[in-house]
Amino acid sequence: MATVNYTPDQVETMVEMYAEGGTATDIAAIAAVVGKSTRSVIAKLSREGVYVAKPRVSGGRVLRKANIVSIIADLIGSEVPSLVKASKEDLIVLATAVKSWVK
Repeated sequence: MATVNYTPDQVETMVEMYAEGGTATDIAAIAAVVGKSTRSVIAKLSREGVYVAKPRVSGGRVLRKANIVSIIADLIGSEVPSLVKASKEDLIVLATAVKSWVK
């Protein structure tokens, strides 16, 4: 039998508290109230269908892997669609290195 990590009362409290605010500070407060980590609370709220992730923004626009690959392609003058399979961190390192070489 599966172990229950959250009681129905905890879930109800979490959903109500999140509906009232929904900021990172509120997530920390919810975690403190229910005695769980913030990551656990976010995961549970996600499973409950109420958590909305905040978009990550870099320089005013969302930095996606496809955007980074496009930047690299522009720098080297050639399309490299298979690079999208690389990790975002590796793509950033590669883009930075290529940009410094092109100067």
